[in-house]
Amino acid sequence: MIRYVAIAAIAALSAIGAANAVAGLDVRDESAPLRAQTAISAPAPAPAVASVRKAADGHYWAEANVNGRAVRFLVDTGATAVALTGDDARRLGFEPSKLDYVYDVVTAEGRVKAAGVKLATVSIAGARIDDVDALVIEKGLDTSLLGMSYLGRLRAFEATQTALILKP
Repeated sequence: MIRYVAIAAIAALSAIGAANAVAGLDVRDESAPLRAQTAISAPAPAPAVASVRKAADGHYWAEANVNGRAVRFLVDTGATAVALTGDDARRLGFEPSKLDYVYDVVTAEGRVKAAGVKLATVSIAGARIDDVDALVIEKGLDTSLLGMSYLGRLRAFEATQTALILKP
């Protein structure tokens, strides 16, 4: 038993010596613990960056996974919220005829009614946001819009000449 304790003590001293050598520390230096921690800790992984290519029509069309289903969105930074067509809402499990259209919203087509819903997940090229507020537009919306209730929750997003960069 004493033999194992001696081997463990030698191993511990060797590990400390190796760490000091690798970190270039003088054990009498008061800042040694901080430098040793910095030298041996792994850097935090950078968040993933996703991108959406600009289409030939000049718009950014995002193919998203919403609550486990595919939805095609027109990216619209002028839209306050994610806006769903009735057809997309139905495919996501919301029955448009049973929703309460209590919100007045202004679209390019004019003033329309909308119902609020909550999307469990919206993921675009790996940029996932949970619990996203969305609106189901009662009528007049031809395509679903990816608005600021998703985009505004990203760490950052940037439109370039060729792509929209999403930073979760």
